[in-house]
Order: sequence, then structure tokens, then C-alpha cells
Amino acid sequence: MGLETTMSQKNDRAAWISGGRIPCSQPPVRRTPHPLRFVLLGAPGVGKGTQAELLSARYGVCQLSTGDVFRAAKQLEAKGQASPALAQALEFMRRGDLVPDEIVLEMVRERTTCFQCGGGIMLDGFPRTVAQAEALSEILNSRNLPLTAVLNYELPIEQVVARISGRRVCPGCRAVFHVTAQPPSREGVCDHCGEALIQREDDRPESVRVRMEQYETSTKPLIEYYGERGLLVSVEAAGTPEEIFERTREKLQSRIPAEI
Repeated sequence: MGLETTMSQKNDRAAWISGGRIPCSQPPVRRTPHPLRFVLLGAPGVGKGTQAELLSARYGVCQLSTGDVFRAAKQLEAKGQASPALAQALEFMRRGDLVPDEIVLEMVRERTTCFQCGGGIMLDGFPRTVAQAEALSEILNSRNLPLTAVLNYELPIEQVVARISGRRVCPGCRAVFHVTAQPPSREGVCDHCGEALIQREDDRPESVRVRMEQYETSTKPLIEYYGERGLLVSVEAAGTPEEIFERTREKLQSRIPAEI
């Protein structure tokens, strides 16, 4: 199936967002006897989201992001569609607390039918700890669903700081610009609604450095875990999205059946 068809029939991931009770309105665009299964790792600012879109378009895999579930939590609750684990997660989120591993795991277990998607899957935001990775391995092994690879997008901290600290956001229409990569037509002014652009507090260089240090500390054991199991594929995240994707594709060649 061509790339154009894959991109035009994007799965709405309704089963993932709602916990499996509501079927996806769009079936997988590419069914294969060898569905690919990826885990995505990468610090904020490395362009992981863009790579996820390109991977989905090229290989037909469905992006399963725990962040999307958390962002939809309040709407699901209002509609009476919040699963038991998601309802518990909401209580922690309202208090500003981290959602414990056991609740995140239960939330994922409520959605494990999605792991058997005929088009393959791409897990984004899970696992975040070795305990979560071990639980994921048990879930997948019990269903004979091996991981294809764990893609780890890497970029030196100074480049991450430059990328994120250059972002400017419109407080009115929420449009996002970048001082060098995507500047507005008039410096400091939104192209769409004319409001003055701002730099979010957590996009300031000092804040970015703290977040990067926290990410590297928390993710290092996870990288070691997957490296020891021969699943880790590290990709340099410098360059254009197309260059990074080509790098990813080349590194995946030996792990993907030729017919895909």
C-alpha cells in the first residue's frame, strides 16, 4: 500500500484512547504477516513526534502514546468513558503528583488488545522505567508478540537547548514558532492573530537543562535494559526530519522483513 494511502487513512486510535471498549473507526491501513512493534525513546526536543509520524506513514504502524491518553482523560471522564485505572490516574494528576507505576501499568493492560493490531504498533511514552519495561515484556511474551526494536533518538544537550529555547508561542491562538527554524513574518508577532509571542517558562535554557538532566538520569537504566537484550537502536537526531528518518530506516533494515 502506498505512502499516500497510509497517510490519508490515519487511525483515530479510539480503542487505545478509550481503553478498548470503543473500536477504532479506521482499521489498520497495512496488514502484514510480520507486524512491526517499536518502542520510542528520546528527550524532549529531539523531534521524536515527527519521527513517529514518518514511521507510521512508512510502515503503517499505529502510534500508541500514553501522553495522548492522559490528555484525553478529563474528556473521557466527562463522557463516562474513563477506565478504572485512568480514573485513578486522574486523581494523582489533579493533585499534581506523578502517576505510580502500578496505575500506569494497569492503564496499559486495559489496552493490550491494541498490541495485536494487524498493522503493528509504536509505543510512545511507555515504558518509562525498567519495572514498566519488564511488565511490557511479560505482556508481549504471553501473546507471542516480540518487539522489533527500541528506537532511541539522541542529540547533544546544547542542540536540544537551542531547539527548545528558540520556541515562541502565541498566547491567543496557540500557534508555535521558532526564532530560527520557523520565524514569524514580523519578529515577535503571531502571523495568525497578531498577538505578541511569548517564551514559555519551561522553554527557557535553564529549565531545558534541568529537564534534560532529569530525562537522562531516569532513562539511562531503560537504555541499558534494552541494550542488554539486543533491542536498542540508537539514532542521531541531528539534521532535517527526512535525514533523521532515512538514518532510522537504514538502521532498521536488518530487523525488518524485506517485503515490508
